[in-house]
Amino acid sequence: MQKFMLEDEPIGVPAANIVYPNLKQVLEYARAAEPNPPLIIHVRNTGDPGEPDEPDTPGWELIFEPLPGEVVIDKRKNNAFAGTTLGSWVHTEAEIVVVGFQTDFSVRATCSAALGRGNEVILLREAHATFNRIEVLHGGGVTKAAAIEAEIEAELEEAGVHIFDMKDLPDIFADR
Repeated sequence: MQKFMLEDEPIGVPAANIVYPNLKQVLEYARAAEPNPPLIIHVRNTGDPGEPDEPDTPGWELIFEPLPGEVVIDKRKNNAFAGTTLGSWVHTEAEIVVVGFQTDFSVRATCSAALGRGNEVILLREAHATFNRIEVLHGGGVTKAAAIEAEIEAELEEAGVHIFDMKDLPDIFADR
């Protein structure tokens, strides 16, 4: 989860003001979980020169500073398992909670890959976001980010991802 996604549009996502506090809350609950806190993995996309997530630029930096014991993985593809060490950190029997950006790219691809590996996957509504999409077919127009997020949630739920609301957050990390 990188800083550039929280900038004003069009660089950042439309739901940045909603998603940021929710991401912060998810991280706080995960870090405070007892008696068995989860492994927290921060995934950072590595963009090309000139892109908002170009390495070693302010936009590439993670939103939240990792604590000791938390893992940082850099990725070049939508699927965070592809070409990274994520699979060595996340066992196939692990339940994973996915939050972050971009719903219709990285979130979708990573959730799908995790399901394919046999993981139980939880996705939290309003703890992931994407951009509005400019349509080029069927008359053009713009599909709002919120509609895309809901569409991907429905697709992932149909595939086997468990979709939870933020009100469910305390129970997700309780009694582990």
